[in-house]
Amino acid sequence: MQVTRRRRRVEKEHSGLLARRVRRRIPLLTAGTTVLALVAVGTAFAQTHQFGTDQVGQITDRGQVISSDQYIAPYGDRLVVDNGKIMSSSVSPDGTHLAASVTDGGMALSIVDLKNWRVQQLVGTSASADLRIRSNAVGQEGPTYSPDGSQLWLGQADGYTRFTVKADGSVSDPTSVTIPADGPKRALVGEAVFSPDGSTVYSAVNGQNRVVAIDAATGTVERSWAVGNAPRDMVEAGGKLYVSNEGGRPAKPGDTTINSYHTQVPADPKTAATTTGTVSVIDPAKPDAAVESIDVGLHPTALYAKKGALFVTDTATNDVSVIDTRSDKVVQTIATQPWPEASVGYEPDAVTFTDDGHLLVTLGRANAVAVYRYTTPQEPVGYVGLLPTDYFPAEVATVGDKVVVSNTRGVDARRPTDRAGHGTHDTTSSVQRFTLPDDRVIRSETAKVFRQNGWNGGAVALTRGRSHARPVPVPARLGDPSTIKHVFLIVKENRTYDQVLGDVPEGNGDASLAEFGENVTPNQHALARQFGLYDNTYDIGTNSAEGHNWLMQADNPEYTESSAGEYARSYDTEDDALGHQRTGFLWTGAQAAGKSVRNFGEFQQFLTKPSGASWQNLYCDAKNMEATGQDTAYPLNSSSPIPSLNDVSVHGFPKFDTSIPDVYRYQIWKRDFERNGPANLNMFWLSSDHTGGPANAAAQVADNDLATGRIVDEISHSRYWKDSAVFVVEDDSQAGLDHVDGHRAPVQIISPWARHGVVDSHYYSQITMIRTIEQILGIHPMNQKDSAASPMRAAFTGHPDLTPFKALPNRTALTAGLPTPPACGVDTPAPQDPAAAAAPSAKVPADKQAIAAQWEKWKSHQRLTGPSAVPDFANPAQMNHFTWYQTHDWKKPYPGENRIFAPQDVPGAYLPSSESDG
Repeated sequence: MQVTRRRRRVEKEHSGLLARRVRRRIPLLTAGTTVLALVAVGTAFAQTHQFGTDQVGQITDRGQVISSDQYIAPYGDRLVVDNGKIMSSSVSPDGTHLAASVTDGGMALSIVDLKNWRVQQLVGTSASADLRIRSNAVGQEGPTYSPDGSQLWLGQADGYTRFTVKADGSVSDPTSVTIPADGPKRALVGEAVFSPDGSTVYSAVNGQNRVVAIDAATGTVERSWAVGNAPRDMVEAGGKLYVSNEGGRPAKPGDTTINSYHTQVPADPKTAATTTGTVSVIDPAKPDAAVESIDVGLHPTALYAKKGALFVTDTATNDVSVIDTRSDKVVQTIATQPWPEASVGYEPDAVTFTDDGHLLVTLGRANAVAVYRYTTPQEPVGYVGLLPTDYFPAEVATVGDKVVVSNTRGVDARRPTDRAGHGTHDTTSSVQRFTLPDDRVIRSETAKVFRQNGWNGGAVALTRGRSHARPVPVPARLGDPSTIKHVFLIVKENRTYDQVLGDVPEGNGDASLAEFGENVTPNQHALARQFGLYDNTYDIGTNSAEGHNWLMQADNPEYTESSAGEYARSYDTEDDALGHQRTGFLWTGAQAAGKSVRNFGEFQQFLTKPSGASWQNLYCDAKNMEATGQDTAYPLNSSSPIPSLNDVSVHGFPKFDTSIPDVYRYQIWKRDFERNGPANLNMFWLSSDHTGGPANAAAQVADNDLATGRIVDEISHSRYWKDSAVFVVEDDSQAGLDHVDGHRAPVQIISPWARHGVVDSHYYSQITMIRTIEQILGIHPMNQKDSAASPMRAAFTGHPDLTPFKALPNRTALTAGLPTPPACGVDTPAPQDPAAAAAPSAKVPADKQAIAAQWEKWKSHQRLTGPSAVPDFANPAQMNHFTWYQTHDWKKPYPGENRIFAPQDVPGAYLPSSESDG
C-alpha cells in the first residue's frame, strides 16, 4: 500500500507539472492547426500497467526497469561487463577464469577472473583493448579451452583465433586458424570440442552444415562429416560427438522448405519456421561409419552431457530433450514453460548439472534459471522453481559449489557515458554467481520472477462462442467486439524520442538532443498535439533485425538474440527460417482470427527496380501522381520469401531503400487505399527517416514526416475513419541519443478513439502496442511476452472525437543536399515556424567541406540505397555522428566530444557492422 500511495503521489505531482507546462506553451502552438491543449493522464489510469510511470534504468522495489517489459534483480552476486553483449562463455578447466565472447563494444573476448570477481583482460580491435586482434566477429558458441587449459579457441566468421593461456589466466599469441568458404557459405563456426588428449579440435561448422576435425597444433582440417542444418553446439560423451542442428535435418523430396543461409530447410509454409530439430551422432573412432541422427524438439541449441545422459535445450519448443547416451534415444522431455498462460517464448538456451542432483536450465527470455531435481534419464524430473537473473541469461556452469551465469544483455544499454544521453549501443552484459539455495528460497524467488515478468493469472481472457459484450476500443477479452475495425501499423526507422520530440516542452524531453524538431517534423508534432504525446515508450531492439522481429513476432527469437550484433548468417531474418517462431507472426495471427491483412513493405526482403528509378525520378513521379492521379511510371516489385506474407503484400510498395522517397510510397499506398479500401490489419514500412540516402538527413526525415501526415490525412477524411486506429512506431531507436534511455522512442496512437490532447507518461513498449493491436482485432498472443503485456487501454476513450487530421506542408526542402537536382525542380518548402528551432540549412561551412566530402565517400560504401540496400549496414557510431553533423550544419561536435571527426576517427567506429557481407 505504501508503494501504491507513493506512486500515485508521484503521478499526481507529475500531472500538475505537465498541466502547468501546457498552460505556458499554448500560445506557441502552430497557427492554423486544430489545437487541443495537452493534458496529463491522471491517476484513474495508474493501474493499467504494472510499471505505472517507471522509466527504464529506474531502480524500484521490483528491481531495475529494462526496455523489454521486465524488471531485473538477479539472485546472488552481479559483475557488470561494460564492453558489449556476451554471446557465449566457458569456464577454464581449473575453474579460475571465464572466457566470454562479446560484441557491440569494440571487443571480441573478455577474460573474467572468477576468484577476484573482475574483468581481467579485453581482447579486440579497439585501441583500448589489452590485446589486439584482426577481427571482432565472433560465433554463437564457445570460446573453448583445451583440456589442460593451455589454449583457448575463439570462434569467428572464417574459423578460429587460437590463443595461448598464460599462468595468470590471461591470453596471448593470437593465431588464425582458417576454414575456407564453400562457395557463398563461410564457416561461421559453432562450438569447438577438443579430443581428450587435446591433439584434435572438432568444429561444428555452422555455415556449411558439417563438422570438421582440425589438428590442434597445425590448424589443418583433417576430416569432415556432413550433419544437419546449422550445427551449433557440440559435446563429447562416451567417445562420441553429439551435435545440435538448429535447422533440423536436411530436406527430403516433398518437403516444404524455406531458405537459411543458402540451404533450403524444412519449414512451415505459413509461419516459415523450421519443422524439424535433430542431434547428429558422430563416432570419431569409426571414420567410415554413417552419421546417426536423433529427432528432438525445434531449434536444439545447447548440449550438456552427464552420467549417461545428454540434455538438449529445444529453444523453440520450450523444453529439454533427455537422451540416454547408451541407446541414443530420447527417454524424457522436460517442459520449461513455467507460466500456464503461454506455452512458448521462454527460450531455454543453456543447461548444466550440479553435484547434488539439480538440473539447471536458463530461460533466456524469462530472465531466469529453472531448477529441477534429477536422478536418472528415465526418472521424471521434479520441478523446484525459478531463480532470477539479469537480462537474457545465455550460459550456465558450475564451479565448485557456485553456479555461474552469463547474461547477454546484463543491465540493458546502461554503459556509463559522459555524453548528455544514452544510446542503444551502450550495451552491457553481466556475470552472476550464487550458491544454489534450498527449496524454500527457490519458491520465494519463483514468485519474484513471476512479478518481474508480469505473469499474472487470466492475462489472456478469451470469449467462448458468440460475444454479447458492448463494443469498446480495446476489449477486455479476446473475441469481444471493438469499436475499431481497421488497424494501420506504420513502422519507421531508428529515432529516439529526444531526437524528434525533445523540443516539445509538455513532455519529458531534452531539447539539446533534438535533431529533427518541429520545423523538420511538423506533422509528427501536430499529431502529438491533436492525438496525444507518449513520452515513456520504449523500443526493445538495438537494430532493424531485432526491431522488426519485436513488432512482427512480439519477440526477438533466440537465434537472432544469440547473433547479438554479428548476423553473419543473416541480418533481417525475413529470409532465414531460423529467425521465425513456430507460433507465427502478427499477420498469421490476424488471419487465424478471420481478419484481412494488407502489407506495404514491412518484413519484405527482395526489391527489383526498373531502369531510371532514381530518387530524383521517383520524387518527380510522386509529384506527377499527386497532380494527375496517374499511376507510377516506375513500377517496382517488392516481395517476401515467406509465402503467407507474400500473398497479402502490395508488391509495388517498396521495401527498405533510402533512395526511394516516402512521398512516393505514400502515392502507391493511396491508390491501393482508394481502389480497394483498407484491410483489418494494414502494415507499412516507411523508412526514409533512417537517413543515408541521396538527400540529407533533415530532408529525408521531413520526407518521412510528410508521408506519415498525408497517410493519416487520407484515412481521417475517409469513410473508414470512424472505426480506424493508426499506430506509428520506430522499428528501433538506435540512431541517436536520449536523456532517459536509448530505447525510448517516439510513438503515436491516432484514432477518433484515442485520448486526444493528453501527455501519457505510463511505461509502454513495442510489446504493449502489439498486445493492444491483438486485443482490438482478436488476435491470440504469440508468446509469453505479449501474453503478459498490458494493453494500452489508457490511450483510448469510449467517446470518439471524429475531427480529422489535416496534413501540414513540409518546412524543410525534401531535395536538400541532393548532389543532382531532380528534373522537375527542387522542392520549395513552406515557411518555418519562427517559434521553433530552425531546420538545418543544408550548407557546409567552407572550413568543413573537406571533412564533409570524406563523409560522403564513406556513405557511398554503406549499402543504404539500391536493390541490395540493407538497413543498419553502416557502423552505428559513424552513422549517428554523420547524422548529427548534418543536422547541426557541420558546426557542432557530437554530444560529449570536442571536435568534428572524420569517419575513421569517430570514437566507437571500431564497433562491428550489424550486417556482414557474407
